[in-house]
Amino acid sequence: MKFLKRIRTWWRNLFRKRRFNMLNATDNSEEWHIHLSPASIFAGLTAFALLLFIFILTLMAYTPVLELLPGYRTEADRMRESLVHNIIRLDSMERMMNDMMTYNENIALVLEGRTPVVRSFIGSDSVRTDNKVVLRSREDSLLRAEMEGDGPYSLTAGRNSGSRREVREAMELVTPVEGIIAEHFDIGQHRFGVRVAAESGGRITAIDNGTVVQSLWTPDNRYIVVIQHANNLVSVYKKLSQALVSKGQTVHSGDQVGYNIEPEDDSEEPELFEFELWSNGKPVDPEGYIVF
Repeated sequence: MKFLKRIRTWWRNLFRKRRFNMLNATDNSEEWHIHLSPASIFAGLTAFALLLFIFILTLMAYTPVLELLPGYRTEADRMRESLVHNIIRLDSMERMMNDMMTYNENIALVLEGRTPVVRSFIGSDSVRTDNKVVLRSREDSLLRAEMEGDGPYSLTAGRNSGSRREVREAMELVTPVEGIIAEHFDIGQHRFGVRVAAESGGRITAIDNGTVVQSLWTPDNRYIVVIQHANNLVSVYKKLSQALVSKGQTVHSGDQVGYNIEPEDDSEEPELFEFELWSNGKPVDPEGYIVF
C-alpha cells in the first residue's frame, strides 16, 4: 500500500505546476513568472530535440553543407572517380569480349568454308546476328571465281596439281602425331582434313616453322591451334586436350603445340585427332604432303 501511495504521489508531483518568477534585485519586485511542471519541461525538451534532428537531417539532405566539412569532399570525389573508372573499365572489357567473339566465330566460319556474317551489338546486354553477309569486294569476287573454276586455285582440282606439287616439293613437313588415318580428306562430305586415331594424351607437334595465329577452346572441337607457315600454308590442329602455345608465338618444326585428347571415362572410346592443311586459302589433302 505504501508503494502504491508513493507512485500516486510521484505521478501527481510530475504534473503539478511550479511557479518560476524573476525578481528585481533592487526592491524584490516580481518582473516575470511562468508556471511549469516536470512533465511539461520533459515534453518541451523532447520536442526541441526532435525538431533539431529534423532540421539537421533536412539541411544535410537538401543542401551542400556536407561538402564544407574537412575531408568529406575529397572522399566523395574519390568514390565518384572510382565509380566512373570502373564503369569505363567494364565497358571496355565488354567491347573487347564482343570483338573477340566475333573474330573467333568468323575464323571458324572461314575454316569451315562458310561466309562470315556481320554482327551488330544492340544495347549492352544483347547480341544479335544480322542476316546480311559481308559485302564482297572486286578482289573477293575474282578470288571466288578462281576457286570455283578450273584454275590452279580451284577447290575441285586434283591434289596432284602443279601448284600443290610445287609447294609439296619445296617443303619438308613433320608428322603432327603418330597414328592411323581413320577418316580421309573429303570435301564432298565437308571434311576438310583427316581424322587420326592416335595415342591418348600423345604429343601434337608443329609440322613446320610458323606463327600461331589462333589458340582457343570450343565446345565441339576442344582446344584448337592454327599456325601460319611459309608459302601461304596454314595448319589446323583440333581436338586437343591442352594447348601449349598462345596467339602470336613463333614455333619451329617439331615443337610441341599440345596434347591429344584423353577420354574422360576409361570405358569411352578416345576421340580422333583432327588435322587440316590449307594452302592459299583452300583446304588440301594432308596425306598429299605428310606421311602419317
